[in-house]
Amino acid sequence: MLPSYWQQATAELAERDPVLRDLLARFPDIQLRSRGDAFSTLARSIVGQQISIKASDTVWKRIEAAVPEMSPSALALAEDATLGACGLAQRKVGYLKDLALHFMDGSLDPARWPDMEDAAIIAELTEIRGIGRWTAEMFLIFNLLRPDVLPLEDLGLQRAMNFHYQRGEPLSKLKMRAISANWQPWRSVATWYLWRSMDPAPVEY
Repeated sequence: MLPSYWQQATAELAERDPVLRDLLARFPDIQLRSRGDAFSTLARSIVGQQISIKASDTVWKRIEAAVPEMSPSALALAEDATLGACGLAQRKVGYLKDLALHFMDGSLDPARWPDMEDAAIIAELTEIRGIGRWTAEMFLIFNLLRPDVLPLEDLGLQRAMNFHYQRGEPLSKLKMRAISANWQPWRSVATWYLWRSMDPAPVEY
């Protein structure tokens, strides 16, 4: 599923920001895509916490092989040792099991989220053990395709903004916000192209 707003967003960003204009020209044929499944997106985001994209992909493929039916009930029933053998720390095994239980008991209901504001979804998700603001923001971008998310704590975004807007020197969060104000209401799209400038392979959660 492709975002309906993508063409408008890229056109407006190209007009406003020379850095993004150059990046749009470099990556004309790739777009953000949603996998569509809320549980898998959140689970994959938890797996990817504090490890590289390559390592995350490797661990996730092992989990998919070990739990072919990627559903809350199947993951909840999987043996801790089985998940640990996929490369998960025990802490993350616990986080995934807790996430599965919240889906199973209905305390997390994806059907409600399309009608909720970004901040309300972040608040709801971060009540779950193992889901912090970064993971919630990744969910907003990669599953709900929300157009105006700025994940300030994301190391990839920090690295890209330092490189393109500060000649490699660290930018403060205040300065990052000031630069990104020019991107509204398309900060997710700007972030996605800045990620591509550091790692051309599109990320999908």
